[in-house]
Amino acid sequence: MNKPDASLTQAKQELIKQYSSCQLGMTPKEFYSKWPVTHSMMAMICSRSVATVGRWFSRGRNYLRPQPSDLRHLAVMDFLLEHFEEIPVRVAWPLALELRNMLCPPNHDQC
Repeated sequence: MNKPDASLTQAKQELIKQYSSCQLGMTPKEFYSKWPVTHSMMAMICSRSVATVGRWFSRGRNYLRPQPSDLRHLAVMDFLLEHFEEIPVRVAWPLALELRNMLCPPNHDQC
């Protein structure tokens, strides 16, 4: 579809443009040093195995570079952890459930 959806305002279309060119990312080492998480929690955040996360922290030939999607997941989780308490409870939980359903629909294998 080449024509933008008429229900999207110009501001929303601009937000989409900005988001698509955004280089949002946080390395596993940055996230791990900032938050008291385990490799298991980080694996859950990024939908990876604990072994994969462990390889992100390895050196030498066992090292595995995180994918751009992993860096984005960590950056989004960092933002949520930083700002979650600023969102009023009456908004936060419904928003969190709605966001989870949008990002990870029920019966979706990866979520």
